[in-house]
Amino acid sequence: MNERITTDPNICHGQACVRGTRIPVHQIVRMLANGDTVEDLLQEYPSLTQEDVFACLDYAASLAEEEISPIADATP
Repeated sequence: MNERITTDPNICHGQACVRGTRIPVHQIVRMLANGDTVEDLLQEYPSLTQEDVFACLDYAASLAEEEISPIADATP
């Protein structure tokens, strides 16, 4: 799917990671969701590139696009 994202059952229990690292995609996406900037991530993880971060977002978007999950209606 993406040359920057890989899965290996022997690395991080098979979770999707940035290629050549043990940094899970979900960790990058969650950090961005919690307000970290791309620059924050690049400082925290010197082995990452901006393209890696964008690849994580693209991977997450692809997963969200594949499955339709109903969202519970909050109104009674």
